[in-house]
Amino acid sequence: MFEAVIVVCLGLAGPPCRDQLVAGYEAPDRAGCENLLGTDPPPVPEGQTPLCKPAGQALPVVEVAEGVFVHQGHIEEPDVVNAGDVANIGFVIGSDSVAVIDTGSARWIGEALWRSIRRRTDLPVSHVILTHMHPDHVFGTEVFVEAGAEVVGHANLSRDLSDRAGNYLESLAREIGADAFLGTRSPEVTVAVGQVLTLDLGGRALELRAWPPAHTGCDLTVLDRRSGTMFAGDLVFDGHIPALDGSLRGWQRVLGELRAMEIARVVPGHGNAALDWPDGSQDLLRYLDVLESDTRAALDRGQRMGDAVRTIAAGEAGHWQLFEAYNARNATVAFTELEWE
Repeated sequence: MFEAVIVVCLGLAGPPCRDQLVAGYEAPDRAGCENLLGTDPPPVPEGQTPLCKPAGQALPVVEVAEGVFVHQGHIEEPDVVNAGDVANIGFVIGSDSVAVIDTGSARWIGEALWRSIRRRTDLPVSHVILTHMHPDHVFGTEVFVEAGAEVVGHANLSRDLSDRAGNYLESLAREIGADAFLGTRSPEVTVAVGQVLTLDLGGRALELRAWPPAHTGCDLTVLDRRSGTMFAGDLVFDGHIPALDGSLRGWQRVLGELRAMEIARVVPGHGNAALDWPDGSQDLLRYLDVLESDTRAALDRGQRMGDAVRTIAAGEAGHWQLFEAYNARNATVAFTELEWE
């Protein structure tokens, strides 16, 4: 398989550089790719000429249900080794089009996901659905936009992302390295979901639901009714310690609603590719309850926040990866929220 690329560099004169995919110009051989470029030249930056090269890296995916594919990210912090591949992302194939759910930390991940889709179908990618604003889920979106996809998110996503995008982009470039980060941009939402929206992929309806503040203030779930599979984003964690960036009490309420839904499986934002439901929520449920009870106990003792966050949910340390990176932050958010109830 061959594909069209342009060369992008950090500086005008030289490295680091990388080949950037021009989506939609794939062909079995070089001649076919070059014919596509000649017949319908793509819009590219001034001075750039697309070249046809052997297809690059495709993300590994597993089919968790018929037509539902998931890439399992590493349970790690973004760094130069994993190049930001630290979140679960995926896609659903209908009879008319494909929907992508989350796109990873950088453009290269979105490009690699595009290749995974093209290995399985030639149908257009009609929608990219972003489950929340955290950078490990949204910054691989641009390649799909260039190919014509709409970007769908919670009604609060545009605001929440714009407030943080500059810091997110700067941090990720430093963490994963300039070469892996080249070409990465913050996405723009074109379809905002206030409550519920149904997308028809052709014989396959996806039900999108916007939730009140929980993991973040802009959480969105995607339910494929045909297979009973829900992409929960970071409303569900597995193995990776939960990260609280919204409302503890809100998250507990939302999780209670999710647990009551008739769902066969859930794709968590981190961890295994899919979890049986509701059994797969037990660890998350326990952690949130311990976070609440320990925080309330610290408040009842009159502890200051700086002292309390060192002990809140400490008993959970053996149950989660990246505990030291996130638990104190979670305790700080929980303490601040419950202190003013």
